[in-house]
Amino acid sequence: MKIRNLIIALLLAALAGCSSFWLGPGYEKVREGSSSSLVDYLYPDGEIPPAVDGNLPYLSLPVRVGIAFIPSRNSEDITAAEKQELMEQVADAFRDRDYVQSIQSIPETYMKSARGIQGMKQVAALFGVDIMALVSYDQISFSGERDSALLYWTIVGALAVKGNTNEVQTMIDTAVFDVATTRLLFRAPGTHNEQRNVTLMDKSRDLRKLRSAGFVAANDDMILNLDKELEGFRAAVESGERAQVAWRPGSGGGGGMTLPILALLLVLVAAGRVPGRRYS
Repeated sequence: MKIRNLIIALLLAALAGCSSFWLGPGYEKVREGSSSSLVDYLYPDGEIPPAVDGNLPYLSLPVRVGIAFIPSRNSEDITAAEKQELMEQVADAFRDRDYVQSIQSIPETYMKSARGIQGMKQVAALFGVDIMALVSYDQISFSGERDSALLYWTIVGALAVKGNTNEVQTMIDTAVFDVATTRLLFRAPGTHNEQRNVTLMDKSRDLRKLRSAGFVAANDDMILNLDKELEGFRAAVESGERAQVAWRPGSGGGGGMTLPILALLLVLVAAGRVPGRRYS
C-alpha cells in the first residue's frame, strides 16, 4: 500500500511539473501588457492639469491637423509599421472634410523628445499644425491553464489538447486637442476583446496573433467612433458649441456655401428685381 501511494504521489508531481517543463521559466507571469498614457505624456511627473475656463477655443478654418502616437512607457507589442498603418487610417478619417486643410503624420521620435503640454506645442509648431490628434493605447493579455492541461504529460497531449486559454483586451483612443488653448475638442475610443483555447505548443504563437489582431480590430472600432465624433463636432461648432470658428480668407468656406452657388443666388435675385420681366 505504501509503495502504491508513493507511485501515485510521484505521478501527480510529474503531471504538475510537466506543463512547467514545456512552458519554461517565467510562466507564472500570466498577465502581461503594454500601454501609452495620454495623461502621463501631457502631465508628466504628476503635474496637475490647469483649470478649464469658460472660453471656447477659436479655430481658423480649414485647420491643419497633426496625428501622432503617444510613446509607450514599457515594452511594446505593436511595431512601428503597424503604428504607421493605424495612423494612416486615422488620417483617412480627417480627409475629404472641408474644414481640414492638411494632415501630417508626426514620427514618434519627436514625441519622445518633447513631453508635456509645452512639448506638444513645440511639436505642433515644428510641423505647422493647429490641431493635434494624439493616439494612445492599452493592451493586456492573459494566458493560463485549463483543467484539461493535466493531459500535457505526453508530447501528443501538448500538441493536441487545448489545455491553455489566451485572452487579449485592447483599447485605442484618439484625443483631439486645440494646440493654442490645449483644450480637448473631442475623443474617440475603440475596444476589442478576444479569448481562445489553444494547445500548449501553440500558446505563444497564438498570443502574438491575438495581440496583432487586437490592435487592428480596436482601431477599426475607433475609426467608426472617430467618424461620428467628427460629424458631431461639425454640428456642435455650427450651433456655437465647443469652439468658435472663422474661415481663412480665400478658403472658400463659411457655412458650406461655395462661391459658385453664392454667385448664382445673386444673379437670380438681381434678375427677379428687373421691372417688367416675367418668367413662366
